[in-house]
Formats: sequence, structure tokens, C-alpha cells
Amino acid sequence: MNLPWWKTSVFYQIYPRSFQDSNGDGFGDIPGIISRLDELASLGVGCLWLSPLYPSPDADNGYDIADYCAIDPRYGTLDDFDELVSQAGARGIRIIMDLVVNHTSDEHRWFQASRARVDPYTDYYIWRPGGPSGEPPNNWTGFFMGSTWEWDDVRGEFYLHLFDKKQPDLNWHNPAVLAEIEDVLRFWLDRGIAGFRCDVITCLFKTSLDDGKGLPIVRGIEHYKTQPGLHEILRALRRDVLDPYNAFTVGEAAMVTVEEGRELTDPSRGELDLIFYFDHLEVDHIFSKYGPKPFSAKELMRRLTVWQQGLHWNALYLENHDQPRIVSHYGNDQAYWLRSAKLFAVMLMTLRGSPFIYQGQEIGMTNFDFTSIDELNDVESRNTYAMFGRIGIPKPARWAMIRQSSRDNARTPMQWDASDGAGFSTGTPWLRINRNYQFINYAAQEHNPDSVLSFYRQMVRLRADSPTLLEGDFIPVFANRALMVFRREFSGEPAVTVFLNMSNHAQPLSGPWATPLLQCGTATTCLAANTGRTKFTGALVPWEAVVVQDAVEPES
Repeated sequence: MNLPWWKTSVFYQIYPRSFQDSNGDGFGDIPGIISRLDELASLGVGCLWLSPLYPSPDADNGYDIADYCAIDPRYGTLDDFDELVSQAGARGIRIIMDLVVNHTSDEHRWFQASRARVDPYTDYYIWRPGGPSGEPPNNWTGFFMGSTWEWDDVRGEFYLHLFDKKQPDLNWHNPAVLAEIEDVLRFWLDRGIAGFRCDVITCLFKTSLDDGKGLPIVRGIEHYKTQPGLHEILRALRRDVLDPYNAFTVGEAAMVTVEEGRELTDPSRGELDLIFYFDHLEVDHIFSKYGPKPFSAKELMRRLTVWQQGLHWNALYLENHDQPRIVSHYGNDQAYWLRSAKLFAVMLMTLRGSPFIYQGQEIGMTNFDFTSIDELNDVESRNTYAMFGRIGIPKPARWAMIRQSSRDNARTPMQWDASDGAGFSTGTPWLRINRNYQFINYAAQEHNPDSVLSFYRQMVRLRADSPTLLEGDFIPVFANRALMVFRREFSGEPAVTVFLNMSNHAQPLSGPWATPLLQCGTATTCLAANTGRTKFTGALVPWEAVVVQDAVEPES
């Protein structure tokens, strides 16, 4: 195999404030991450993605950056960061940083100078006068609900913010902005990182500021999602900085089509290496994550197939800091918690692409057990809850919607052990710890061969040792509301078949599609099974996942 490192690696996302606190202030930090590197190495990960560590007033938990070339004192120092890069490298683990360049904090020095019309920063952001009656420049609505425009008394104009009002959008029509961001990339690459995860990267370039059409939710998106100017920006970053450093990039790409995804990641175009698309996590949504519909494994298979076969390589993920815990979202986190948590380990590690594990996923962490909006920190959840109230949705109904989909579901502190503070902190945590930490925690699973953690380790090793799972084509075989079956095929290697029963009921396998698979599978030892079985009999118990390799014909 001659694959780039990011195709063979397993990535691990760290949400630093919730990972490990080293000084008892209730807030995770860089020394805390360093103290857990051995645990990460034992999982088999090859690269850490760090959510923002930069100075920030925290309107959006660090995604509102006040200084791109510094570390927030709550997390530590630049020396701590350099030590993390060094210590991780000694264990064969790379680091990628979160790059948030659609917007800055309104406390960034660039914005403060821009609002005062101080050159050269006057046009670093998107400013417009209001309408004849003082109304906003257009009818756009943002990702956190409400208008995307905020009046600034100092400047005497409105500024654009697709997210929170404390996150003003940069003006990427200004070439000085590109030059500034290129310097930011060099600053971190010179410190030894391997690349960047690029936040909401498909929103950078605004083609026009005309009124938007369609639904009130993110109205105006047709003027800034994946516009031609974006491709020019990405190619410039690749040409000027990323290629000279041999740096890796993965971009967050909300609402893109597979055709747009191909353009963004086609190696010949020199833009991004990978993208995070959202389709596969929206199977049970009607038009937004707050509009639920019944889950269907058949629909999940359809969406996965589109992307697995549509892109040359996929960024594989089932959780991140913005998504609910997968065992609570698509799984059964009650009666079949153990089995369904392991099932998603099988899914993640057997699809074609580079897997990303989110902190706590490897021990089966679940959604939060909060009981009211008052316990939440997330600005999106709070704004949505308030908006639902303004349109007359009763409190119990709106809390039920928020409870299932809030971003804080993934942000509760890491559950390391059963001690007070869950081994995360000796102080009061910034966000309450899920009470199930007493039985769902790392220490309880570390030496248990039947644990979710042990199974993740097994699946990471299996992927690393299998040319078919690393490079093979993805072939959909069968799906219904409960069952997914797909194959991975690679020339010169035995094919691998993956059976997933995503339901509370047993699933017999029958029909013309099943016969040839069962004939080769029943005589073959399972490569992996979340039930511990070693032979495949052709029927799946509830929430069972089985990986079978075709028998190898003996040489004549």
C-alpha cells in the first residue's frame, strides 16, 4: 500500500474543555490532554483533532476567536501546546487544529479596528448601511436563528454574522484577509501540526447580498454556500501554504451535494483532502434536526452509498461536538446499550474512508440526562428554545425537541472513572457530568475484554490489518428498515461482508441476495462480532453486527 498517512490513520476528536482538567478549575486543558496520551495511543489513533484552543469570549464555546495565534490561558500556554505536539509525536500521533475563518469574535482586534474604520482593517468584515427605515440590508436568517445583521453604533452600519452576533463574518472579497489567514496557517504549521479541520468552510465566500428565497431557516444560503469564489480561496491556500508544508485538511461542509463534495475533494483540483458531510446523520429528520421522523436503515444505506461511491475518499464520523451521541441517536441506549454502541464501532471502521472517533464514543457515552434548559450552555439550543416559545410551542414540547438534538449532548465532560467528578476534574465542571458516569466510564472498561472500549480497539486493529477494509470498494448488498448489509472488495484480497441489525428484533437472512453470502460465510470464522460469536449462522439477534471474510480458495 502507498497511501497518504491520513488514509491509514484513525482520527480522534478532542473537545478540550470537556476532555481532562489538570488543575481543578472544572475546565479541560492542554496538560490534561498530555496526561491522557497513553490512553489515546492504546486505542490506536494516529491523529488528534483539537477543537479551538484560542483566546475567546466564548459566545460559541471557542468558535468565536479573539486571537488566532495564541492559546487561551484557560487551556494553558504555547509552551504547553508545543509539549503536546512533541509528546503526541513521540507516540506516533499527529495533531490537527480547528481553523475557524468564516468569522472571528467581535472582540478580535481586526473587528475593533474595522468598526472604527482604521485602515487597513476597514473592509476586513462585511458592513452595509440599513434600509430607508433603518431595516437590515437583507432578509437573511442565521444558523442560530434570527437575522444575520447587527447594528454597530461605532461604525454606524450593520455587520453580517451567519452565526451569533458576536461572530462577525470576514470579508473574503478582500485579498488582505486571505494573506492574514495564510500567515495564521504558517504560524501553526511551523509549530509542527499536520493540518487543519476547517469550520463551516463552505460558507466563506458571499457572492451577493441579495434577499434570500425559501424557508425562514438559513434564508439566503443560496448566496454563500459553495460559491465559485470559495474554490479560488481553497486553491490559493493549498498552493501558497498547505502544499509547501504537505498539510492535511478536512472541511465541514453542511448541506453540500455529492457533486459539490467531489469538486471540493477532487485531488486534481487542489482544494480540500476530505469533507464532513451531514446527510447520514439526518435520516430521522424532516427538514431540520428539530423535526423528527422514524429511522430507517434502508434510508441510511441509501445515503451512505451515495457518498461512499460518490467521493474518492470519505471522512467517516458518527459523532462530533455538534451531534448527539450516536448510541442515543440511532441506537438503543437502554436495553441494548452495549450491543448498539459496539455496532456503531463496526459501522465506522468498515466503511471506506478515514474514521473519526469523538471523545467518549469509544466507551459508549450517551446523551445528557439534563432536565431543563437552565442546565444547558449551548447558544444554539438556547436561541432555538426561545424561538420555539415565541411561535407558541409549549415548554414540554420544545424541551423534548431540544433534549434530543442539543449540541450539549456531546459536550458533557469525559467519563474517565467512577470517582467524584468522573476523573475529569476535582472542581466543579463547566457543564454537568452525565450521572451514568458511575457505570459508563473508561476505568471500568479498560481491562474488560467485553467492553465497548476493548471492541473499539479490536476494530481499529482489524481495519489497520485488512487491505480490503483500508482500500476496498464499497458495495451495497441489501437494506430494509432494520437491516444493512454491504461488502468491501479489493483486487487480490478476500472480500469482507458486514451485517448490521439496527433494531430491537431478531433478523433472519433470506432471499436471493443472502444465499451466496451465507454459503461463504457459514464456514468462515467471523472477523468481528459485537455479540462475541465466532461462527456466522445466518441470523442476527437484536443490535448484532457481524463482519465476515470470504473463504480463501486453497491454491492448487
